[in-house]
Amino acid sequence: MRVVWTLLALIMASATPAAAQPVESFEQFIANFRSKAVAAGVRPEIYDAALVGNSPDPRVPDLVTTQPEFTTPMWDYIEGRVTNSRIERGKAAMDRNAQLFATVGAAYGVDPYLLGAIWGMETDYGSVLDNQGLIRPIIRSLATLVHQRRTRLAEDEKDLIAALLLVQQGPKSADTLVGSWAGAIGHLQVNPSNVLAHGTDGDGDGRVDLHASLADALATSARFLRGLGYQPGLDWGMEVVVPEGFDYLLASRTQMRPVSFFAERGVSRVAGRQFSDSNLPVFLYVPAGKDGPKFLMTGNYLVLKGYNFSDSYAMAVAHLTDRLKGGGTYVDDWPRNTSFPNLAQRQAIQASLKQLGFYQGEVDGRLGPITQEAYARFQAARGEVADGFITRAAYDALIAASQ
Repeated sequence: MRVVWTLLALIMASATPAAAQPVESFEQFIANFRSKAVAAGVRPEIYDAALVGNSPDPRVPDLVTTQPEFTTPMWDYIEGRVTNSRIERGKAAMDRNAQLFATVGAAYGVDPYLLGAIWGMETDYGSVLDNQGLIRPIIRSLATLVHQRRTRLAEDEKDLIAALLLVQQGPKSADTLVGSWAGAIGHLQVNPSNVLAHGTDGDGDGRVDLHASLADALATSARFLRGLGYQPGLDWGMEVVVPEGFDYLLASRTQMRPVSFFAERGVSRVAGRQFSDSNLPVFLYVPAGKDGPKFLMTGNYLVLKGYNFSDSYAMAVAHLTDRLKGGGTYVDDWPRNTSFPNLAQRQAIQASLKQLGFYQGEVDGRLGPITQEAYARFQAARGEVADGFITRAAYDALIAASQ
């Protein structure tokens, strides 16, 4: 019992929850945030017209805690989005806009199929942009996010100020600058800060409108991806086979190694395919552990995570890119019968790893690469296959080890 209370104490002391934690009323927040926005260049009359007298968006608090890319097994997330119907709709949509995609691809060096995949993932090729249940004025939603003070408060504040600056620039007003509940705008759903930084007039009409113009949206996202470090002509990665006895501690995205490094240790491409460049810098990614698909990832995969931090999202975009090109499904299957820990158990896993000296991050229940690598070190210390795949059994093992 003392161990359980120790873990709970660590969770309470270290957790930074994604859930809402306002520190003032919404009206007080609007009044207090005004000086920060004005100092960032928002004119007082723009701020007041957009926000004074506004009310919070009631959708936001629940949506913050139920984002599927963070709460759904990766294979369910991918297969729920990269469906046969979405693939076929995507091919048809890209065919209808073939010249535009070719022009943008040539101008910015970004794979048109990657842009098509992001378009399909974000707005189902623009089909949801007229859905007022999903697409609404973003300043109200962003103000609600900032008031709620979720874990990415600094980014939310930056996006709210950017949205106000976009209104100030015109031609959109606070009522017509629309997007998702998290503030993403247009066909490919770019957040306001990056619209401000990378917004591009792709159709030459003298304005940037990512909602009404697919050309503007594609050009803006292409510039955004290049700004994140996208390398022209480089694929996102490849599925591979890993031999028995492989040291999974080498599966770390913190160090890129040449393909030859992994090939020398028995890693090969699936289905008898050959590596085309043995010097290509990559890292090994095993999202579902030793029993699931495995990948050698290039730097362009990490660029996708710059577009959206979720690995499930990045993997889905990468897979949809391949499927739009006519590629097939993964060769290896996922460990579909896996049982996963709930939020409290995920927090306890991080707290236990911290107590045991394997983890120095936040106890927030989000089991990303840092937590996975910490768990892999725990596995290695016990003489187990150190694949870093955190399941319900990991919780049991860590609680036992913490006693």
